[in-house]
Amino acid sequence: MRILGIESSCDETAFALVEDGRRVLSSAIASQADLHGEYGGVVPEIASRAHVERLVPTLRRSLGDAGVGLDSVDAIAIGHRPGLIGSLLVGVSAAKGLAWSLGVPMVGVDHVHAHLYAGCLERELPAFPAIGLVVSGGHSSIYLAQSAIELERLGSTIDDAVGEAYDKAAMILGLGYPGGPLLDALAQKGDPKIHKLPISRLGRESLDFSFSGLKTSLLYRVRGKPAPGGVFERDHTDLEESELADLAAGFQFAASAAIVLKLERAFEAIAERGLDVQSLLVGGGVSANSLLRSRLLAIGKERSIDVRLPAMEYCVDNAAMIAGLGFHLLQAGRASELSLRAVPTTAC
Repeated sequence: MRILGIESSCDETAFALVEDGRRVLSSAIASQADLHGEYGGVVPEIASRAHVERLVPTLRRSLGDAGVGLDSVDAIAIGHRPGLIGSLLVGVSAAKGLAWSLGVPMVGVDHVHAHLYAGCLERELPAFPAIGLVVSGGHSSIYLAQSAIELERLGSTIDDAVGEAYDKAAMILGLGYPGGPLLDALAQKGDPKIHKLPISRLGRESLDFSFSGLKTSLLYRVRGKPAPGGVFERDHTDLEESELADLAAGFQFAASAAIVLKLERAFEAIAERGLDVQSLLVGGGVSANSLLRSRLLAIGKERSIDVRLPAMEYCVDNAAMIAGLGFHLLQAGRASELSLRAVPTTAC
């Protein structure tokens, strides 16, 4: 079964053709980083207009890479939630038009849930139950997964998502946008022990995340305390590159430590329910972070569980993960009607 996946929840226009939920025949992504860089973040109106412009060329590229035509598509999978409403509407409208004109079924896919499936592409499904961790620019969530499509959210961010915190930290350090990869590269040159930044806990049992305090702590380390009128003592240009590297390393260590802390709590909470976790599923842009990947693999080795980290090309928003999860939803009889709505919030 060949499913055409469509992803347009934020600032990537993506199409992919995936066979039987696993074999990726093509994955085409049109990034908008060049459009949003000068603003230091995604501008919703610019994003939705860019999706309209790039939709058809990206679809053609995906089909061309797979060496097939639209007549080989058996179903359409569309990421219809959560995301920027204007961006979602472009993708959902395209999905409906394609499904209707081709006479094939369509299935709506939760974008966050699909991130957890990214590490299952080109591989057999892992053993369940599993813990799911999504760490991206818009989401930081922990799930209990009883199967690929049965998810229960255990915790999420109460303020900034970790990817958003990385982008803001990179701006504080004067690194540019998108900040995550730039901060990761700089952090590898620094010493994380020089600046011990706060590791969020939110109480003894909380599985929720908070990264706003970490971001503010970094701001004060770089710029000093603000004077009346919000004027700071200095900025990143007053610091040596070695100092910036140490600060980046301290930030990255604290962010990763907070994620690992909540994962350890999740293992304990699930064990108290009488369940034996078999796998750890990870997805989202921050899953590409070098320190976090090494720490997650260490957890897997320590606990003797299967850790599913996505390949680098599937860490970012992509349509292959949408098509892959869509296959399992269709197999479970969860096809969507043409009345499917674009929803800016997640269901669970």
